[in-house]
Amino acid sequence: MTIYEKAKEFALAHIEPIAKKMDDEAIFPVEAFKAMGEEGFLKLMVPKEFGGEGATIQEHARVCMAFAESSASAGLCYMMHNVCLMVVLTYGSDELKKEVCEKIVNEGKFCALAYSEFGTGTHFYIPNIKADHKDGYTVLNGRKSMVTSAEQASFYLISAPSTKEGLTDNWLIPLEKEGVKFDLNEWNGVGMRGNVSSPMTLTDCKLEDKYMVGEPGTAVEQIFAVVAPYFVVGLASVYSGLSLAIYEAARKHAIERVYPNGQGLINIETVQIHLANLYNRANAAKYFTLEAARSAACGEEDALPKILASRINASEGAIECSKWAMRIGGGKSYNKADAIERYMRDSYAGQIMAPSVDVLIVWLGKAVTGQELI
Repeated sequence: MTIYEKAKEFALAHIEPIAKKMDDEAIFPVEAFKAMGEEGFLKLMVPKEFGGEGATIQEHARVCMAFAESSASAGLCYMMHNVCLMVVLTYGSDELKKEVCEKIVNEGKFCALAYSEFGTGTHFYIPNIKADHKDGYTVLNGRKSMVTSAEQASFYLISAPSTKEGLTDNWLIPLEKEGVKFDLNEWNGVGMRGNVSSPMTLTDCKLEDKYMVGEPGTAVEQIFAVVAPYFVVGLASVYSGLSLAIYEAARKHAIERVYPNGQGLINIETVQIHLANLYNRANAAKYFTLEAARSAACGEEDALPKILASRINASEGAIECSKWAMRIGGGKSYNKADAIERYMRDSYAGQIMAPSVDVLIVWLGKAVTGQELI
């Protein structure tokens, strides 16, 4: 059984049955993440020497895609965990890596990202948060705006001003740290409602130096070297998975919808055209994303533009797929009789999620002409 097949089987058993409830009530899939820990998905990227699977960006992409086919919110939250973990594994001290990996492997804990701020939005690498650096620790004050898995993850990766003028540091904040508060009442997303993205307020939050990830002033370097590839490929995987789910829901509806005269929806040429477009666009996103992940894993020269393009293609493709699916679903889908309406709402988040599609298009134009992204 491939890792994708294993993840797909897991998702059908643990995520699919609660996907509608997650959306209706805007609740996090707590039990599904507990099961992810029990069945080894949370330790997918953990090195084998720490008790994990030691997987690559390719397995990361396939699992995110499979989970997203059942719930884009669950796929997104899982993706964030892997991204945060990879930053810690790449730049964290041995002490920090050991602490985080032990909690993931032995206790089923997981991680999340907390980069976005109210003042800088999709330019999440420019923090407004205040950092008061002391001997052996730093005190953080401020607010992060859209923190996925709010109150559910055990560790949150943030950036803050460094002691080095004009530069930033990455910090890993344990959930239990004094001064950490989530404003869950402020979450009312149009789509992706199960990720409970909420503001995080830090009030005199004291972090010992061991929670700084990497050397002072290297946050932006870490973001573009590790966060960007795993995050962008991860989001491409999530929206590819969503597009595949949209296609399947529309196909099922078209097959099952039969008029009193015996003619089926699938016999109508316009519907056939919509289904062909859905199949083409969803699978184009899937294979482009998997190719970007493969290219990144192999360290190929054109991996960066492939990664950026895969996310642009997947995010915009999901919106297109939802448009065609709603036309096929008609009044039933508009009245929420099936999952297509939920998929449509989920699809629209992809274009604005940092870095937004607009930012990525600019970056892609720079990448293909050999320019620095920022």
